[in-house]
Amino acid sequence: MIENVVYPAYLDADYSRSEGRRVPLDEAVEDPTVDEIAKAVQQVGYDAVVERDKSYSREFESRGRVLVQGADDASKNDLVQAIAAYVAILRD
Repeated sequence: MIENVVYPAYLDADYSRSEGRRVPLDEAVEDPTVDEIAKAVQQVGYDAVVERDKSYSREFESRGRVLVQGADDASKNDLVQAIAAYVAILRD
């Protein structure tokens, strides 16, 4: 089983691509949390495990990460973009 790791920095509108953002700026959200990401992962149809004590290597603060389980049929890029879209919908 493949586990994909999703860090909040992947979706953060305050970050540039070189700082770790993986989605286009118009799809990014302001300061995403691991709880929002986990909820969005479940909406997409996969299982999510939140690890709050982990930090992204390009960040100084520990914001956690989400492990996405069961996403064998999707590429990581497609998965991250779908999660970003659902986080934006959850905030509306």
